[in-house]
Amino acid sequence: MSEPTGAARRRGPFKVGDQVQLTDPKGRHYTFTLEAGKNFHTHKGSFPHDELIGAPEGSVVRTTGNVAYLALRPLLPDYVLSMPRGAAVVYPKDAGQILAFADIFPGARVVEAGVGSGSLSSFLLRAIGDQGMLHSYERRADFAEIAQANVERYFGGPHPAWQLTVGDLQDNLSDADVDRVILDMLAPWECLEAVSKALVPGGILCCYVATTTQLARTVESIREIGSFNEPTSWESMIRNWHVEGLAVRPDHRMIGHTGFLLTARRLADGVEPPMRRRRPAKGAYGEDYTGPNADGGTAR
Repeated sequence: MSEPTGAARRRGPFKVGDQVQLTDPKGRHYTFTLEAGKNFHTHKGSFPHDELIGAPEGSVVRTTGNVAYLALRPLLPDYVLSMPRGAAVVYPKDAGQILAFADIFPGARVVEAGVGSGSLSSFLLRAIGDQGMLHSYERRADFAEIAQANVERYFGGPHPAWQLTVGDLQDNLSDADVDRVILDMLAPWECLEAVSKALVPGGILCCYVATTTQLARTVESIREIGSFNEPTSWESMIRNWHVEGLAVRPDHRMIGHTGFLLTARRLADGVEPPMRRRRPAKGAYGEDYTGPNADGGTAR
């Protein structure tokens, strides 16, 4: 049985073509690709790539300036933060939330819109494996080119489960019986009709948006279309901690707001979502609002 795509690049001694992440004594990272006969240069001296080729991961190399660097393969979160960018990347903390709460599983059939620089595509491909299907749509050809190069660099070549289409999802979506749809785009509400037709009953729609106005319109549009259950929305934040002897405290900086996530499940055809009882605050909806809860919330 052959190994999953890219697995051979994640274990064993360093080989030519491997990505290497060096960590200096101050914790700074430097990433490069191993090439026979080449030298790695820093302001603290240099060392030959050949010194790492064939060495086990976790080795320490010293430059001509006698500075020690720890050599490891970059983890996928490290890789996506350092790779060339066309658009902003989906941060690892959000990618992890998407994989968990959109329930991405091996063999899943996934549609993604808004490829950007290929960050989320890499996470999705690693989760679905070679037997899954990821069809990514990107409206900008320059972003698609950068994303394709980044994904292929990480996996060591084209991934058998990936198809990349340049164009708008709502105009080009031809996939059917899709398990999951991930929308990372400016106006996800424009794609809801097409997405609802592509998703299987029980399938998950996951949207990643940057602002509260986008979040509000997306949620209300999902409610109006009537093909999904009540959407759930949230954001996540990460705060590292400094641990040094008795000095245990939170870091002064944290990864705060990067975007909002929301998920909703596709209902069976012809089924209306159950009425949900809730009473929003007075004035939560404008006078011209005619969607769900237009009666002031007494029906739900």
